[in-house]
Amino acid sequence: MNEILENENFEELLNESFRTLNTGDTVTGVITSVSAAELTVDLGAKVTGVIPYDEVAEDSSVDLTKVYKVGDTVVARATRVSDVEGMAVLSVKQAERTNSFRKIADAAEAGEILSGKVTDVVKGGLVVSCKYNRVFIPAGQSGVPKDGDLNTLKGKTVRFKIIDMDPEKSRAVGSIRVVEREERKAKLEEFWATIEEGKSYTGTVKSLTSFGAFVDLGGIDGMVHTTELTWAKIKHPSEVVSVGQTITVYVKSFDREKKRISLGYKKAEDDPWVQFTTKYAVGDVAPVKIVSFMSFGAFAEVLPGADGLIHISQIADKRVEKPADELQIGQVVDAKIVGIDEEKKKISLSIRALLAPESVEPASEDAE
Repeated sequence: MNEILENENFEELLNESFRTLNTGDTVTGVITSVSAAELTVDLGAKVTGVIPYDEVAEDSSVDLTKVYKVGDTVVARATRVSDVEGMAVLSVKQAERTNSFRKIADAAEAGEILSGKVTDVVKGGLVVSCKYNRVFIPAGQSGVPKDGDLNTLKGKTVRFKIIDMDPEKSRAVGSIRVVEREERKAKLEEFWATIEEGKSYTGTVKSLTSFGAFVDLGGIDGMVHTTELTWAKIKHPSEVVSVGQTITVYVKSFDREKKRISLGYKKAEDDPWVQFTTKYAVGDVAPVKIVSFMSFGAFAEVLPGADGLIHISQIADKRVEKPADELQIGQVVDAKIVGIDEEKKKISLSIRALLAPESVEPASEDAE
């Protein structure tokens, strides 16, 4: 009895060892060796399976030695079988293609986003490898401007949606543009839902006009008026920022309905008045630069953006007919701070107070 069983088992094993493999069969095998050019597979049959690089790699950048290892199981389709050579040429791509196209079809029906690498730039568009299938993306759906270069996308992984397909021919057409449009819309909705006054954003200066700078906040433009660029007086925004520059701005006001955003760039801590009152007080002496003359006195810069008035009666310890008789534009002189009007942000200065401080009283600015 045992002898009969042993004979049956031996015959079964013998038959199995000579199991035939036909072209078109889909088989499962175990990888026995890996090289940069191919995979060798044990099929449990009288032929050894060989999978060439082009039949397993989705694109030319794949390194088989890093993706596969001995002992891994692969499913492949026999494309050529030679009992004489004892070899079968296999294709992972062909085995996967039918099943994976079904997955692409399911994703299309569900409106899901797929991803794949751009392998070729062809007439009229791009070819993307996705799940071992070739998906065509027309130039108009690539997201590249009309006169742009499609080659800039070659070799890159892109995200797209299927917009048309022919299941019988396993052909699919995708669109990168649809995904970009949907994501841009979602981003805009999120932006307007979360915007608030005082909130900071990092943006790129998009363009300059005589009245301000337009800043791209990531698909949404805001405007920084010239007066909000800097505390100093400027003639043009280009004195402070340039097109393409990345800057941090904050929201001063906005109108959701009109989609308008007013931005600020200058910082409160840079306010010349804040810097002045932090550094100086009444009674302090400061070096000041004469910047302009009026009939009633001279204006002098204490700090950039913070000017004070030297009343004509405070220029010298004698009668002065006009400021230009004693001072020059651009001249730097020491002056005493004799008055600070916090409400009107005005500074009163006196040179005379340093010449004869005991006899000088702060002058009225009514003449101003």
